[in-house]
This record gives sequence, structure tokens and C-alpha cells, in this order.
Amino acid sequence: MASVLEIRDLYAGIEGQEILKGVNLTLRQGEIHALMGPNGSGKSTLAYIIMGHPHYEVYSGDILLDGESILEMAPDERARAGIFLAFQYPVAIPGVTVANFLRQAVSAVRGYTAQKDEEGPVGSNLIPMREFRKELTEAMQLVGIDPSFARRYLNDGFSGGEKKRMEILQLAMLRPKFAVLDETDSGLDIDAVRAVAEGVNRLVGPELGVLVITHYQRILNYIQPDRVHVMYDGRVVLSGGPELALQLEEKGYDWVRQQFGNAVKA
Repeated sequence: MASVLEIRDLYAGIEGQEILKGVNLTLRQGEIHALMGPNGSGKSTLAYIIMGHPHYEVYSGDILLDGESILEMAPDERARAGIFLAFQYPVAIPGVTVANFLRQAVSAVRGYTAQKDEEGPVGSNLIPMREFRKELTEAMQLVGIDPSFARRYLNDGFSGGEKKRMEILQLAMLRPKFAVLDETDSGLDIDAVRAVAEGVNRLVGPELGVLVITHYQRILNYIQPDRVHVMYDGRVVLSGGPELALQLEEKGYDWVRQQFGNAVKA
């Protein structure tokens, strides 16, 4: 059976400031959902809370993975359970190569136990190097990343497009059940948006559910969503098919503010 990620009447915020005000959303493996909305509506906050960011607090409601609450799970436990977050602003880590980072991440998520490693002492809990290299080569080919990137320091000196493609490479390697892409198109030119979208499209399938958070229709020209949700003032106020994104592209968000502003205040 397909796994289900359910956000149920979620109220949450940071430092006592309520940002999410009753969010309801259900995502199943094999589905692509888009979450749109104006700045300050709570989209990125929702992404952080799904992943368990420690600075945010859930006041009420729940997040369920296959019927089980994940609210008490730490971020690493949520990753092992099958949840992935692609950041809007990926962090550079000088001195840590892409290959080393990915090997550590894959090993942690898949729960590798102590074993003799060909490049380390007995007791290393890393995926065997030969197996990892094979998977990394295949993943880089799949998402269209030059193999030389494996030797570069993670996101150090990368362009905006390269950073976002590295997020998609992580997605390919970690093989989660659900991926939240937090404004992956932010700051990218049209060629980079297309390249990132093509990488995502190569990974989508029956074992991956994707929530694409975005302001704009343009990435949805390449990643076709099954459902589109509109967030405003901490709530999902509209849901529909792909045509809803086109309507937002044509009209902007003023009509959403006009239609739902008074309702939200009430």
C-alpha cells in the first residue's frame, strides 16, 4: 500500500507567534502536490515543521505518517522514516566533499550497522564504498550532474542552480517516501529551473510523493502537479487541479486576499 503523509488541523509558530492556523493537507506516494501562496502565508514554516525544525513549536494538531504521529521524532528520525526536505537556501560546507557528505547521509538514513570498511577501521558504519560509488554514479547520470562535482566541497562556490541540483541529487540518493521542495525555483533563471525540474521528473514515481512549494507557475510548467493548494494567512484556503496554478499566474494573489481576507479575520 502507498504511504500517506497527513497534516491534520495543524497550528504552529515560532517564539509565541502563531503562523500556521489550522493547516490540513494529505499527500500520498505517487502524487505531486503544489503549495502556492503570497509571501508570509506560512509555506516555508510548514516545510520546516514537517521536517522537525527545533525552533518551531506545534501548538495543536498533528502530522501523521501512515497513521502514526511524527511530532515527537527528531529531524534525523523523520529522515529515516522517509521524509526529505530540499532547502530554499542550501548551506555551503567548505572542507566536506559532496561524495563524503552523501555517503554519511545515505549511511545514516539507511541505518547501516558496524562493519569493516575498505577505507576505514573495523567499526565503521558506512555504506560500502564500492556500493556507494555505483549508486552515486547512477544518480548523477540520472539527474544530469557532472561526476566531477563529487570531489567539490558541498555547495562551496556553487551557483544557485548547482546548489538546487545538489538538493535533487540528495533526493535521488536518499530515496525518501516524501519530498518537500521548498521554493526550489527561487533565484534561478529559466534554464536552471528547467534543469532542476527535469531532475525531479526523473525521480517521481509510485514510491515518491512530492510537495512543491512555490510562488510561481513557471516550475509547474515542467513538474506537472496532480493537485494545487493555495495557502493564505496560515491556512490552505483553496485546492484544485493544475488549472488553479494557471489562474494564480494570470490574476496574481490579490483576488485571494480579497476573497479570503475577511473570512480569515472572522
